[in-house]
Amino acid sequence: MNTPWEQLEGAALSLARSGSIKDRLADAFLKHLAQLDAQELPEALRAPFRACQETLTRERPLRGEDAVRATVRKMSSQEADEVAGNVVRLYGALAREAALEAARESVLPDLMLNGVAVHGATPARPKKGVPQVISLYAHEG
Repeated sequence: MNTPWEQLEGAALSLARSGSIKDRLADAFLKHLAQLDAQELPEALRAPFRACQETLTRERPLRGEDAVRATVRKMSSQEADEVAGNVVRLYGALAREAALEAARESVLPDLMLNGVAVHGATPARPKKGVPQVISLYAHEG
């Protein structure tokens, strides 16, 4: 997984699996969020992502442990739930940003009318037809 979208999706999916919230949260961070560079995210999502990173790496690790495992170990289940919710919200926000970007990029090309480009025109919508209704009951047919 390389893109921010894929990393956040992977983290959200890790959080949706079975197991304790603390284990899922550590897994989501270590396997997905740790590889994500905040600079690759849209500007509006960088600060919340950095806050999430800081929240998950604030404790000093014991021997044989990393900062994420140490931090998650010391968290309450409620705090772990809140952090997990923030990760899912980041994924949702990135999805909305991606949809907006796609909408901005999908500006209709100029229409051609008799070989001349017509700017700002939109194609006519196809007319809706009457849907065909088929009876599901033999006695109504």
